[in-house]
Amino acid sequence: MRIAEISPDLRQTDTLTETLEEIESSVKEFERIISTVNPSSEEIITNLYSKLQKTFSRLNSSSSPLSKSNKLQIWKLSFRLWNACVDLSNLTTANRSAVPEDHVKIRQISADLLFFAGDVPEIPSSDFKAASFFYKTGLLWHGLKKFDLAAVCFEKATDLTSKIEVSEITDPGERKLLLDLNLARSTSAWDVSERNIALALLNRSKTLLFGCPESYRALANQYLVFGKLYLSNNNTSSVSEALKLMNESLDLCDKGLRCCKRGDDNLELKTLRSKSLRFIAAANLQCEDYESVLKCIRVLREGGGGGELHPCLPVLAMKSWLGLRKHREAEKELRGMVLNKGIPECVWLSSVEAYFQATGMAGADTTKGVFLGLLERCHVSPKAAVRVAQVVVGSGGGEGFRLRAKVVAELVSDERVVALFDEETAASERTSMHSVLWNCGTDHFRLKDYETGAEMFEKSMLYVPRNEENKILRAKCFRVLSICHLALLQFDRAQEYITESEKLQPSIVCAFLKFKIYLQKKEEKGAVAQIQAMASCLDFNPEFYFLAAHEAIACRALPVAVAFLSALLSLYSHGKPMSTPEVVVLRTLLSLLSQDMGDETEVLKFMKHAHIRMKEIGPENFLGKGEVGRREGKWLAENSWNNGMRMGKEKKYKLCAEFLELASEFYGVRIDVDEAEDQAMICKSLILSVSANIEAEKQNGVALKESDLKQAVQLLDRVGKILPGMQFSDDCQSIGSSLHFMHTLNAYNLQARLDNSRSQQLLLVKNFASSKMCTPKHLLRIGLSAAQDGQHSNLEVSDYALNKCLSSLINSPSPDYQTVALVLRKLIEIVGFQKGNADDDVYNVYKQAYRIMVGLKEGEYPTEEGKWLAVTAWNRGNLPVRLGQVVTARRWMTIGLDLAQHVQGMLCKATMEDFLAEFDKKFNGLDSAESADSRTLPML
Repeated sequence: MRIAEISPDLRQTDTLTETLEEIESSVKEFERIISTVNPSSEEIITNLYSKLQKTFSRLNSSSSPLSKSNKLQIWKLSFRLWNACVDLSNLTTANRSAVPEDHVKIRQISADLLFFAGDVPEIPSSDFKAASFFYKTGLLWHGLKKFDLAAVCFEKATDLTSKIEVSEITDPGERKLLLDLNLARSTSAWDVSERNIALALLNRSKTLLFGCPESYRALANQYLVFGKLYLSNNNTSSVSEALKLMNESLDLCDKGLRCCKRGDDNLELKTLRSKSLRFIAAANLQCEDYESVLKCIRVLREGGGGGELHPCLPVLAMKSWLGLRKHREAEKELRGMVLNKGIPECVWLSSVEAYFQATGMAGADTTKGVFLGLLERCHVSPKAAVRVAQVVVGSGGGEGFRLRAKVVAELVSDERVVALFDEETAASERTSMHSVLWNCGTDHFRLKDYETGAEMFEKSMLYVPRNEENKILRAKCFRVLSICHLALLQFDRAQEYITESEKLQPSIVCAFLKFKIYLQKKEEKGAVAQIQAMASCLDFNPEFYFLAAHEAIACRALPVAVAFLSALLSLYSHGKPMSTPEVVVLRTLLSLLSQDMGDETEVLKFMKHAHIRMKEIGPENFLGKGEVGRREGKWLAENSWNNGMRMGKEKKYKLCAEFLELASEFYGVRIDVDEAEDQAMICKSLILSVSANIEAEKQNGVALKESDLKQAVQLLDRVGKILPGMQFSDDCQSIGSSLHFMHTLNAYNLQARLDNSRSQQLLLVKNFASSKMCTPKHLLRIGLSAAQDGQHSNLEVSDYALNKCLSSLINSPSPDYQTVALVLRKLIEIVGFQKGNADDDVYNVYKQAYRIMVGLKEGEYPTEEGKWLAVTAWNRGNLPVRLGQVVTARRWMTIGLDLAQHVQGMLCKATMEDFLAEFDKKFNGLDSAESADSRTLPML
């Protein structure tokens, strides 16, 4: 039967079956993924979604009618897919704020499958089940802020549920779904600013309550939520809308309470009713409808709200009485709040602030009068005044905190309040008041509100007696005031206060503040002069040098910072006891010089100073003991190393060598360090130091002095003594190998400058080649270096190294034939040059190359290198042919042709074969011939 003869219905049925089988296969794959959730599963799930989407698109575009079995199969697949999504969500979203988008897309396909299948008689309430899928998927889209997709889901769910009359629905779950769906649609519409639709859907939800208290509570809560959102807009029209919605919420609570049968439902509705009344009161307060606010509060206090009274009620009442200008009633509420232990202190403080603002915060006199009046009605004593001032000052930040400080400043500077503390019996309260004001000033200082802080510090001095006993405290106040005005960039006033402080109590703090003033004025000479001023103070503390240095760094006055740190270092040299270790000062100075000034010679000078001091007083005394000493030593070592490497990159090789030599000294310190690691770094530092000196010689074009040469040899001898005793783990074998190689290469370079250097160089290379640390790459580099080192070249060493390299490469399990080819090419060049182009020796290298190539797979030996060998071997027969040396010519042409046989793509192979055959025929059995008869060798 032909394909065209197959029935279209049968073909469509087969296609539908295949599509459903594909969907089932994808569902099975998804279920399998859930059992192996891992970080890469998200990509798998994305691919799975794409596959499902394509399959569903084919199913959706199919025109085949669905049989009952097909519909039932689709329902089963949909539920399996949905349950798999739920399981995956439980496994993966524990630490996520939302379900990933791809997961929601798969749920969408699950819901769409039910919608596509349509009604199935065998499944009860199939429309509601499908609607629940769309509802839940819509909630997830809403959570991802995909409001358009959420709306589509909710609308499909609504279409499915609208097929049944509301009056015919008896199942509680289905009734709840109808209400939840309407509320979800309303919320979704609200979030896309379609507020009219959102409110219309809420109103429509009133027909879906079915006399259930929980439904009344849910709908009332949604009205309240929208009302609160309107209220947060803080404009007149929004407040009016908010009140309408909150009244709807209150009405629904009342209706719900009438149909309550359980105590729990009653309590929840009463709590929501109380909340609605409170927000209605807040909205009325915002509308300045104070009478309505008081009515709400009256209902709540008479028990109309249910439960305990909320702490905000007296606050709302007080603000309403203030709005009605009934200050006496507001004061009663304020007094009631003080006595009510259930009201948090922060609420009481905000109420006090509101009370003062309503009674004249704009004018200091009015504010002070009200505050004093309150204190008088409370029978204020010094202790009570301290307490009230402390409570009103409070803590925190912002404009309110600043206003409270202003009120207290006005209060405490009032003569009547100050007079309360004049009695000798009030000494303790006077100290307390000073502490309150001082602490308030300190808080504002920390908040960088230096103006208010300075005012509070000034007011605190009203409570410091002007006697000898309190002279030090007054000096302290002046110093702090100087700091405040320094922060306000009022340098002249800061100078006045510090001068007053010095009159009362000269101190290093005063000298330090003068230094800061000079620093802020950019007077670096004056700032540096304060070094001597600080040192002459009786309470001199070297740590102020350290602080001064940090201040100078912060102000980018780097010469000043260096001057103070250098002065501090000189104190260590004199043996003065210091709280800060000398190495910390040096570390700070070195960091400054390295990072900010970029003066390598200065860095090197202080590095050398650190090394000298470490030798003078011992590593443990200089660096510290245990972990501290280990850390400081490591910092100096690594800093020297890094500076050395940086100098090397910048081609400042002389400085590089000195830094690296110092690094080796610091790495050699023994304070609980990993000796093996330090020995490796010592070797690396010394080897690179020698290398840098050699590079400096090349750069300057001036040969190393004999003393420098001897020192370099001594450094390498030191490395040579360390290396044999070092043990390297398997992971560190490459490091050990590199160290041995670098040592050998540097020693080889130095030997070139000594007598009998060639024999010593060969012996050095032979010793290295016989060690376990030697690798073919090392031998190759030595061989190439020995051949290319100009006047210091040593072809004997090069020949030996390259031959050893070739042997190692060939004997390895998987030879690198690219390197083998390079070595062979170099050997051919060296042997010919070293031995006067000796024919036999060069021929032996070609022969060795041929033996290597025999048996290799096609292309395994580099093709270009193989061609080079074949061509150069063949061309070497040209001169013997011309000279009539038949045997020699035949030998070179034969090896050239043999090599060509193992090279892919040799186009001239046929020409070579023809010529050699003709040559053999012509000169068979002859050892020589006339050159004139043999000048036809084709050059390749």
